[in-house]
Amino acid sequence: MNKISQLSVNGFAVRKSELNKSHQVVTLEMVATKAGVSPSTVSRILNGTAVVSADKKKAVEEAISTLGFIPNPIARGLAGGKTLSVGVVTQAIDSPFYGVALRGIEAELDLAGYSALFVSGHWDAKTESKCVDVLLSRRVDGIIVLTGRLTNATLKSCAKRVPIVVTGRSLKAPQLYSLHFDNVEGGRLATQHLVSLGHRRIAHISGSLNHPDAADRLLGYREALVSAGIGFDAELVVSGDFSEASGLLAARQLLEKKCDFSAIFAANDQMALGAALALHQRGLRIPGDVSLVGFDDLPAATYAWPPLTSVHESAYELGRLAALSMLQLLQGIRPGSVLPGPRLIQRDSTAAI
Repeated sequence: MNKISQLSVNGFAVRKSELNKSHQVVTLEMVATKAGVSPSTVSRILNGTAVVSADKKKAVEEAISTLGFIPNPIARGLAGGKTLSVGVVTQAIDSPFYGVALRGIEAELDLAGYSALFVSGHWDAKTESKCVDVLLSRRVDGIIVLTGRLTNATLKSCAKRVPIVVTGRSLKAPQLYSLHFDNVEGGRLATQHLVSLGHRRIAHISGSLNHPDAADRLLGYREALVSAGIGFDAELVVSGDFSEASGLLAARQLLEKKCDFSAIFAANDQMALGAALALHQRGLRIPGDVSLVGFDDLPAATYAWPPLTSVHESAYELGRLAALSMLQLLQGIRPGSVLPGPRLIQRDSTAAI
């Protein structure tokens, strides 16, 4: 029975076979000799950078197959001082929004031969800082931070060690690139839509107000009210934490206050779905009694009942552009990616008063 094991030689993983009691490590030089080419030609063919004849390429491929040589991009990266890995600090792996963003990151990195290492910061600066330390100890080539609570100073300091891409900020520093989504405009669009339908008493379920996205969406809500000549009423604003359960509780608080309102703008779709359940439990119809708008335009918004009007922010594109920006930084190219602006997707959860 053959015994197979792996080790790294010249930056490549190789297979060691014990056949008929003969021990032999397959090296890149052995592949080159058998194929009748130089070792550098073999290396370039494996890297996909060689311009060689079809016959030479075929000879190298046959030599690799015959000798049992197994190219390993990670080992090759280590030989060049790279791990071909990018750390990603997300906030919650199971978040419907960030989960989609992680898919975008993974897809873009995979195309370039990079792997992603995901860690969760849970909206806590100390936890996020530990996450960064863990990723640095794994020798990642760069780190993507999805929003979070790390200070700008901390991010700039980290960028002195490895390239950093951060979302949800407007920040400039060497080896650092930020992607900013206009949450103020998104909040304004959601509120303006309800105003255009004749609503004057518009409640708002915000996220935690020490969260920059939540603060900006609240600001957009207030600016839209001012533009429409509608006075701000603090009784109509209740905070949640971006979860469905907090949206349910926030809507119940609004109903228990007995403050008159005909519409709700929730700062994300998850809280909007929770609010919809609270309204249903009180026998209120959407949009017959209360119009409802969310934010993010998650896939669930399309399949809610009624389908949810929402401000579109592409989580997948956020992740994809963050990964693309990171790959550009790693190549010494200054990124120029810009996130698409918010747009309102009108569905059946809003109607004229």
